[in-house]
Amino acid sequence: MSWLGKLGFGNRATNPTSQMDPSASASLAQAPDDDIPSPGQEFAQFGAGCFWGVELAFQRVPGVTKSEVGYTQGVIHNPTYEDVCTGTTKHNEVVRLQYDPRQCSFDDLLSVFWERHDPTTLNRQGNDVGTQYRSGIYFYTPEQEKAARESLERQQKLLNRNIVTEILPAKKFYRAEEYHQQYLAKGGRFGFKQSTEKGCNDPIRCYG
Repeated sequence: MSWLGKLGFGNRATNPTSQMDPSASASLAQAPDDDIPSPGQEFAQFGAGCFWGVELAFQRVPGVTKSEVGYTQGVIHNPTYEDVCTGTTKHNEVVRLQYDPRQCSFDDLLSVFWERHDPTTLNRQGNDVGTQYRSGIYFYTPEQEKAARESLERQQKLLNRNIVTEILPAKKFYRAEEYHQQYLAKGGRFGFKQSTEKGCNDPIRCYG
């Protein structure tokens, strides 16, 4: 997605981070995600390459009630898309979901996560290369961590290359710029809207 940066997207007029002590900025960025999901909902957070296609895949899952794309696991507070694309902030492009555990289990989400990307390629998915495209599961509860690690073990037995997915506590989530949100559902680069209907299995065109 670096072509967006070349067009000037992702810039903010001012970035508070530039005026902040680096150690304070890193401390804020590495704090736990303390946002609160809606009543009766739970959070889940995944990194699996370019967040546009990943978000659409999860939007189609019954029981997922909300999705947002953003940046996490980095070392500066309030990063921009342009910051993240430099590869120096250590952020990952992620999708944060709210889901209804009565309709959708965390294991269901893990299944979509493994199916959606190649977890054996380090800092890369297809033509997208950089630390912001790394594979990651960022857990909110001990139960999610346990499920993630057990799921990884099962998945590893099916593959002949080592999985490089990181499994870490969910840290502060920085919502990406508005034009990134539901990008493919809104039409993507070429204006062709892709379905978010629950259960839809239409092929996902990653850039629209």
